[in-house]
Amino acid sequence: MNLAAYDTGPFYDELIRQDGQARPGAAPLLERVTSLPEGELVRRQQAAERDLLNLGITFTVYGDEAGTERIFPFDILPRIVGAADWAIIEDGLKQRIQALNLFIDDIYHAQRILKDGVVPEELILSARNFLQPCVGLNPPQGIWCHISGIDLVRDGDGQLYVLEDNLRCPSGVSYVLENRQVLKRTFPQVFEVSQVRPVDDYPSRLLDMLQSLAPAGVPNPTVVVLTPGIYNSAYFEHAFLAQKMGVELVEGRDLAVVDNLLMMRTTKGFQRVDVIYRRIDDDFLDPLTFRPDSYLGVPGLMQVYKAGRVALANAPGTGVADDKAVYAYVPQMIDYYLGEDMVLPNVPTYVCWEDKQRRYVLEHLDELVVKAVNESGGYGMLIGPHASAAERKTFAEAIEADPRNYIAQPTLSLSRAPVIVDGALEGRHVDLRPYILYGAGRPYVLPGGLTRVALQKGSLVVNSSQGGGSKDTWVLARD
Repeated sequence: MNLAAYDTGPFYDELIRQDGQARPGAAPLLERVTSLPEGELVRRQQAAERDLLNLGITFTVYGDEAGTERIFPFDILPRIVGAADWAIIEDGLKQRIQALNLFIDDIYHAQRILKDGVVPEELILSARNFLQPCVGLNPPQGIWCHISGIDLVRDGDGQLYVLEDNLRCPSGVSYVLENRQVLKRTFPQVFEVSQVRPVDDYPSRLLDMLQSLAPAGVPNPTVVVLTPGIYNSAYFEHAFLAQKMGVELVEGRDLAVVDNLLMMRTTKGFQRVDVIYRRIDDDFLDPLTFRPDSYLGVPGLMQVYKAGRVALANAPGTGVADDKAVYAYVPQMIDYYLGEDMVLPNVPTYVCWEDKQRRYVLEHLDELVVKAVNESGGYGMLIGPHASAAERKTFAEAIEADPRNYIAQPTLSLSRAPVIVDGALEGRHVDLRPYILYGAGRPYVLPGGLTRVALQKGSLVVNSSQGGGSKDTWVLARD
């Protein structure tokens, strides 16, 4: 494979500098790639795709007329993160998760941050995911967000930014683990020489964290993974993690409240459940507390939870911090609760419910990215520089009609990484979703994460539902 023909363009490339030289840590990989016989890299790519197909690594696209199941696209050239970069990422994520956890706990209790005017009260009380039934809840150890996925991007000058917080049911970690197994077989010598930090112990760390949440006095807590069922977009991951942890994968109909305990139906009768890793949204958890039409949850579950007889990860109510308008105030949260400067900055954000900021957004729609605050998967978004006049007009009308529902951000020059396209290397935009576990003590950040790739040329949307793919992420033990 000839790297001389690869064009980084005006973008920050994660593997190759603009002068064509390898970035620190990427030299062993690039030397190996250039030494392969003609066509060998493409053959290895095809072999990796067959591996993933045989493993059944899929996701579901809702409303896809061609069929619901798709293989998650994968590129075998890993993204490499140096030890120094990762140290900053790790510190920044730990700081952010601790502040967000304190924020959520405060919002559902004393609401000091609102009374002190640091975060506008109206913003929180109008948030779709601020759940009144969660007021006064006391999760085990005071921790609300046990499993988080924080989306990071790098701008053209190399600066890393937090793009989005995912604190409810973040998905994608199964692809991290499976991608790693494929890459270790694809470039075994390079992997060893590069001293890549492992990710394989994530399921055991996840299980340990979940067991630590169990009610006091339970010697061997029973953990289950609660899934909405086979038609959910992340069902593969639910089954994968349950199998890796050695716990039961259950649906709501498999559980029942008996004598103020949560019980699981088994072939031998009822068995008590102590911890639920839930992969269903808050609204569907308990029809007696949230949506009465839900058949996915367990009637009476919240009563057992409030009594401290079962633990839920993540705790209900964490979605208030996923709101993209609330995201704009995380720097203030870090200063308010921790008294620290922010390690990983937010992308500069305009909150459209504030009059002055809304006027600016409406006057600069052709320059900005506009997002609906509660949408995900690349939906409800306008990329101003790539949009037509008609599309910008439609969004302007939507912002005027419901300003609380929109934020806007500058169009970043997202970093790129090389991918294999028709037998050659081309640059594609990427982001990174690291995963954080938070149980007793300090948060733990998995050394790696899901690098998502916008496989369509020129696209800035990396979501799998919008045609994106993934790469393995190699965090180096040292630079």
